Amino acid sequence: MLDNQKYPELSQPIQALRGVGPSLTKTLGQLEIFTIGDLLKHLPNSYEDRSHIVTIKNLVLGQNALIEGEIVDSQLIYGKKRSLLITVSDNTGYIKIRFFHFSRNQQSTLKVGALIRAFGVPRITKSGIEFAHPDYQVHTEQPPPPSDSLTPVYGLTKGVGQRRMRALTKQLVDITPAKQRVDSYETMLYLHHPPQDATESDLRDAQEKIAADELAAYYIAMKQQQKLYHSLSAIPLPSSIKLGRLLLKQLGFSLTKAQRRVLTEVLEDLEKPVPMLRLLQGDVGSGKTIIAAFAAIRAAEQGRQTAIMAPTEILAEQHYLNFCNWLEPLGISVELVTGKQRAPEKRRAEQAIASGKALVAIGTHAIFQKSISFKNLSLTIIDEQHRFGVYQRMALLEKGAISHQLVMTATPIPRTLTMVLYGNMDVSVIDEQPPGRQKIATRAISYERRQDVIHAIKSATDRGQQAYWVCPLIAESDQLQLAAAETTAQMLAQHVGTSNVSLLHGRMTNTEKTAVMHEFKNGKINLLVATTVIEVGVDVPNATIIVIENPERMGLAQLHQLRGRVGRGVLPSHCILLYKNPLSQKARERL
Repeated sequence: MLDNQKYPELSQPIQALRGVGPSLTKTLGQLEIFTIGDLLKHLPNSYEDRSHIVTIKNLVLGQNALIEGEIVDSQLIYGKKRSLLITVSDNTGYIKIRFFHFSRNQQSTLKVGALIRAFGVPRITKSGIEFAHPDYQVHTEQPPPPSDSLTPVYGLTKGVGQRRMRALTKQLVDITPAKQRVDSYETMLYLHHPPQDATESDLRDAQEKIAADELAAYYIAMKQQQKLYHSLSAIPLPSSIKLGRLLLKQLGFSLTKAQRRVLTEVLEDLEKPVPMLRLLQGDVGSGKTIIAAFAAIRAAEQGRQTAIMAPTEILAEQHYLNFCNWLEPLGISVELVTGKQRAPEKRRAEQAIASGKALVAIGTHAIFQKSISFKNLSLTIIDEQHRFGVYQRMALLEKGAISHQLVMTATPIPRTLTMVLYGNMDVSVIDEQPPGRQKIATRAISYERRQDVIHAIKSATDRGQQAYWVCPLIAESDQLQLAAAETTAQMLAQHVGTSNVSLLHGRMTNTEKTAVMHEFKNGKINLLVATTVIEVGVDVPNATIIVIENPERMGLAQLHQLRGRVGRGVLPSHCILLYKNPLSQKARERL
């Protein structure tokens, strides 16, 4: 990547650009843009084609389009939420443009008779075809011809819009004379402002070149970090009183060959006087948690503490129950720390951890708060590591001397990408599922067949099986036409039976969520309608179907985690991805 010593102008603060004052400087800081070089590296996420105007009658639902016309109606609409609704005509048809957030100035500008050019995604609503909050300009006379080049789209934060970002990046061209720029510099400028004749293939080639440069630089940095980390000293944790063997006898099941191999790698690392830094990768249900338990036992044998950090309270509580069941019969005390604990309970846990009485502490992000101090922390275990930032992981490491670290993930990562992203870590892979686990049949089904899916759910619950129905929203939204858990639960209760359906989402209290999950796990609830709060850590072997609505709005890692909620028992399991048309090519490939 670019060397700031070769290009000192890239080290200049972002305030050196025209129009960047204290307020905008603070806002850009939220995007980690502090210097001109940071802005250069803040490349567009995508591009929009605003080079031609589409007539209203030729609009295609779900596809971005630039329209131009006259405002023929403007009115305030009062419903669940107030909105400004204008109607635009271009002599071929009418389209409505809705604003849920607007100022008095906007309202006075968007008046009948004004000419408007708007870029957005047309959708069908009760009012007809609509744009919601499009990018627009109002003109008092005939507007100029549209841009004849692609328009970059940037990742933003509140307080800075696309127009402002584009205006800032245009200044980058004048920072360094063309004759002094190296190829990577030119490539980044090209991506900020592609020429008129740039094709999708040209842009993809340029993006891949920058990505390759970034990965190479990142890999080198990770290797340097690994070398530095392994130069440090850590307390070795050799085997002593063989508590692990006692657990192995009490488990009631045998470890798979892959688990035994990985466990050997972890325990051998713990015996060394240098800190372990190991990534444990294994599919959902492959048995990573029991490996973590054996590692915690090894630390406890030496009277040393283990901290286990989970991304959600549900997962932390599940780990707590498992570790209590496995470790407390061996005389190893386990404590739980979450943000929603009552004060007396939290103080008791904090005292047990500070005194060293609790040899294993399990919690959410609350575990790295200043109020938590360890007596002799020697091992940190981070579950679903992609859910935590670097600073959160480092905060946990700083709780003790340099400790051994084991991070776990269920997200499948290709080997070559693993080498780059985790070049500072040793990697162990559990590539074998426990005996009896069923493969999950996954199908992408259009929303038009929703009723068929409901019948399939009812058929499964009638046979005594259980199911999940996942929605992206808790309640209905005027702005997002997405499935909401509350209304979906009411609808499904009419088909499956009120007593068989329950609701789980992030606004519920910790006690309420725990009670619902307890009933679902014990079979008192047949169908659990939830948000993505169930993404990690929910283990119900009798659940055989999971329906995920609007999966096109989710990433691969999240979909993979959600699918892993089923397939945990001996019965065949199914994952149904219930998508809404139209579906982009990228979304289709992801599903």
